[in-house]
Amino acid sequence: MSSEHSPLSPEETGRIGSALHEVRERIAAAAQAAGRSAEAVTLVAVSKFHPQEAVIAALDAGQRVFGENRVQEAAAKFPPLRERWPDLRLHLIGGLQTNKAAEAVRIADMIESLDRPSLSDAIAKAAEKAGRVPDLLIEVNTGDEAQKAGVCRAEADGFIRDCRARFGAALKGLMCIPPADGNPAPHFSYLRTLADRHGLPVCSMGMSADYPAAIMAGADYVRVGTAIFGQRS
Repeated sequence: MSSEHSPLSPEETGRIGSALHEVRERIAAAAQAAGRSAEAVTLVAVSKFHPQEAVIAALDAGQRVFGENRVQEAAAKFPPLRERWPDLRLHLIGGLQTNKAAEAVRIADMIESLDRPSLSDAIAKAAEKAGRVPDLLIEVNTGDEAQKAGVCRAEADGFIRDCRARFGAALKGLMCIPPADGNPAPHFSYLRTLADRHGLPVCSMGMSADYPAAIMAGADYVRVGTAIFGQRS
């Protein structure tokens, strides 16, 4: 994939490094305000639609956890980087088609968008064949929005129990994307309460516009793209 793009200019490389530093500072401040350690919050740098060179600039600046929406894009971008950065972690955060489950299981360290029984079946089948299961988060549609992925609130408890029985310790927690309009804080609070009720340690919630509020509510992962990489060119 890198051959399709020109190397980043020194200015752009420096901008990504500076943006990462600024986001980390904001995460630390939000964590401190919440009475939490900055180390308790993991930054997932969302590099979707940005070239491999932008990922390399972030890696050079010390970032190690990245989020991608599309399996095909992630498969082109990330496996070649693991030799140089073996501690790199790839999270798949977008809606996942069942026919992409095998590739997702092969390349991802975590799949954050497990949201329906058919996908659970596909991941389980792929994991058995591959001899590995990535860490998993269940995506919860906290606003019960018809156009959005995620298990609805009414079915969340049952689906969590089913996935816990099937995947055991590989099921790490929950993820949500609150409605674009309105206050995200109640959605973050709901997700944290739901995770705690099931004894799940991880909540992935909060993006560029609202991650300080998510940290206040107990986010373990925040997914930040635009604030680091800028708008997609």
